[in-house]
Amino acid sequence: MDDQIKTISGWLGTGSINVFGRPFCGKDTQGRVLAELLGGELIGGGDILRSHHDPQKIEKVLAEGGIIPSDFYLEIVLPYLSRPEIKQKPLILSSVGRSHGEESIIMKATTDSGHPIKAVIMLQLSEQEVWQRFAQAKTQNDRGNRPDDQSEALKTRLKKFEDKTEPVIDFYRDKGLLIEVDGTLPKSQVTKEIIDSLSKRALGR
Repeated sequence: MDDQIKTISGWLGTGSINVFGRPFCGKDTQGRVLAELLGGELIGGGDILRSHHDPQKIEKVLAEGGIIPSDFYLEIVLPYLSRPEIKQKPLILSSVGRSHGEESIIMKATTDSGHPIKAVIMLQLSEQEVWQRFAQAKTQNDRGNRPDDQSEALKTRLKKFEDKTEPVIDFYRDKGLLIEVDGTLPKSQVTKEIIDSLSKRALGR
């Protein structure tokens, strides 16, 4: 795998990889692994929103309509991605720009900040498998007391993924950036599939 990592790192440079998938697909787990392997920084959409100097303005916008206007979103994202401490690092994005309409903003912001999106990983997990993992997590109690891990909240998250995020996935597919990986595999195998796919992409295969 070392040779593959070197190949991917040379191809990726300071670019970014955006990771998507339904709840419980392992986005953050795989994102952390990729960030460590590639010497990058893992960034989630929540990290970016929380960075804004006026969190009350964000709360007000969300409360009024639930969707942050494109110009305001770009105003938040671009400075965050342009921070000097990450300038020379590749970025692993955890579903950044997950709502339809944000994808073009994220493409522009990453490019303008020197972190152009080089690939988008989609961890495939069906809704049935999501519910199976949800039940297993409840039994094992291994995710802490997360308020969004309740059944009604999970239904809402799945509906939002279908309505808002699947068009984003289609956008990246049309751009030729999408890499689809079977998210039902064991964690180590998912990582291997991602690295294999990125290595092939880096070699132009």
